[in-house]
Amino acid sequence: MKTLQTFLNDFNDKMQGLYKTTAETAWMAQTTGDPVWAEKLGEAETKYNLFFSSKETYEKAKHFLATENVTEIEKRQLQLLLNEMERNQLPEDVIADLAKRDSELNLLFNTYSPEVDGKKYSANDIREVLLNSNDLELRKKVWLASKEVGKVVEKGLLELVKKRNEAAKLLGYDNYHQMGFALQELDRDEVFALFNELVEQSDEAYRTMKNELDERLATKFGINPEVIRPWHYVDPFFQEAPPSDSTNLDHFYEGKDVLQITTDTFSSLGIKIDDLYEKSDLFPRDKKNPTAFCMDVDREGDVRVLCNLMEDAYWMETNLHEFGHAAYFKYVDASLPFILRTSSHTLTTESIAMLFGKMGKDPRWLKRFLHVDDATVNEFAPELKKFQQLQMLMAVRWIVTFVFFEKELYENPDQDLNALWWKTVNEIQLVTPPDTTDNPDWAAKIHFTLAPVYYQNYLLGELMAAQLLRHIETTISPEFFTKETGEMFINEFFKPAARYNWNEKISRITGEKLNPAHFVEVYCKAQVRH
Repeated sequence: MKTLQTFLNDFNDKMQGLYKTTAETAWMAQTTGDPVWAEKLGEAETKYNLFFSSKETYEKAKHFLATENVTEIEKRQLQLLLNEMERNQLPEDVIADLAKRDSELNLLFNTYSPEVDGKKYSANDIREVLLNSNDLELRKKVWLASKEVGKVVEKGLLELVKKRNEAAKLLGYDNYHQMGFALQELDRDEVFALFNELVEQSDEAYRTMKNELDERLATKFGINPEVIRPWHYVDPFFQEAPPSDSTNLDHFYEGKDVLQITTDTFSSLGIKIDDLYEKSDLFPRDKKNPTAFCMDVDREGDVRVLCNLMEDAYWMETNLHEFGHAAYFKYVDASLPFILRTSSHTLTTESIAMLFGKMGKDPRWLKRFLHVDDATVNEFAPELKKFQQLQMLMAVRWIVTFVFFEKELYENPDQDLNALWWKTVNEIQLVTPPDTTDNPDWAAKIHFTLAPVYYQNYLLGELMAAQLLRHIETTISPEFFTKETGEMFINEFFKPAARYNWNEKISRITGEKLNPAHFVEVYCKAQVRH
């Protein structure tokens, strides 16, 4: 019989080969929009998942964890291995079917281009209209067009949801959502209680700021606040706060090199990321994924970012966000076993990405890296702070909307989901639904397909980011952009990778487990109007 160390070595070696093949294939599928790569990705994911479906390996790992006198690092590997394997203890045909359906739906998202009056609109085009156009009829048409992909994927997505539920039931869970939380080392009841509490604690501030926003937009468009509908906002899902004239920083980016600014930002901390540009895919073109993500292709330094960069604030912040992920992946300790050479939890890498993404609104960053003069920054800093608060309060409500709806989606996919979606949006985001709620507008959000039972990690990541920022500013440097801050990130956060559970990681750095009080203190207090 294999010793524990031999078992783990063999497992890590085989996982590494399959992981790299799958990641490289996924990159090609996302950057080419080629159906051939989509098909290859389905096959690669099937092989990868089948590797984790071995009953013999699963039982051996459980045996070792129960009977061996294991070290902490061996125990952590076994725990992560078992989490990954449990979701794959399924018949081969079920694994293959799920991967194929997932891949086909992703291809539909990547290649669908809505049309308005005979003109195709990319995601950037839609954003441009909603951000800048005063043509109310065009805004409505473009917003409706942004949801059309929901009708295209709805049937396949609902079938996939039901197939995922069937798979989860085979493994002893009530549904896929319950399984997703359990295998991510998250307590679902705790997370939902925490999210309800955040909605409650932010309610006064959110309602006040939402009303102010609606009044501002009503004035801008020459309408009454009561008639404001989703297409009057700048994001199709009301994820983003529309900037006012004083907080719209786009004009500062005209003629600026977004990549160089990104390099300079990370370099100030002693973090080198510009060597990752060569293999990344950073500018818009047809057939590639229209959004943004970061991918660690081999856990040995081949880290790539996909973006669709423009010279504006949105893409600057997005690039900082994605290279926050990239920095984390690049600096993981290469001597760790392969299964540990990743983030300790998705929410930990999201926390770093969010911390850096928010820098685009930070006065310290604007002065140092965008070279906006002190007087100008000081003039709009109070407005910018208020705007950042609105942005974060909107993010809380949007993420909670998505997470609460997704739970209902998996608990009963046969209910009237279209009506439920707008009921949830109305109650939590306080957004008035469109004239008809019969369309599957919810299905236009790619995360229901691409990243199921994932979205809660964005808000947990925001809570961790607030805790980290408070720790840095009070114990390392109020300036933030120092080599000492970078050393903390690299040595205490990035290098240990998945060696520790996510809550132990934040506790080791800040002295306390995840504590939402830091986020509440910064973002959830109602501002006194002068």
